[in-house]
Amino acid sequence: MQDLQTRIDAAETRIFKMVFSNTTNNYGTLFGGNAMQLMDEVAFIAATRFSRKKMVTVSSSQIDFKKPIPENTIIELIARVVRVGNTSLDIQVEIYKEEMYENHREQAIEGRFTFVALDENKRPTSVL
Repeated sequence: MQDLQTRIDAAETRIFKMVFSNTTNNYGTLFGGNAMQLMDEVAFIAATRFSRKKMVTVSSSQIDFKKPIPENTIIELIARVVRVGNTSLDIQVEIYKEEMYENHREQAIEGRFTFVALDENKRPTSVL
């Protein structure tokens, strides 16, 4: 069995997306709800890759929208395991925005998601 740090490192998940007009708000920037959906998705993948068990989101906290993300921007979502409990995990998610035709990248959003591992009876079980 892998040691804990090796499992944490192997669970890091990165996804790249393009911000199209159908995901933007009336200001032409990524709609917050769309950003949170993408964050929950990448966090779920990281939690599942860590535990290899059925995982469910139980909370999200401290989602900070630091910079607007305009239409026609490339984004990278990075999810990392930052806390391992008995039945739960905390996943930190960062979104970086990258201009398509410039060499500029900066963090735009960050937040934390908590997941619980479930057994076949949908009851909490060990994440390890």
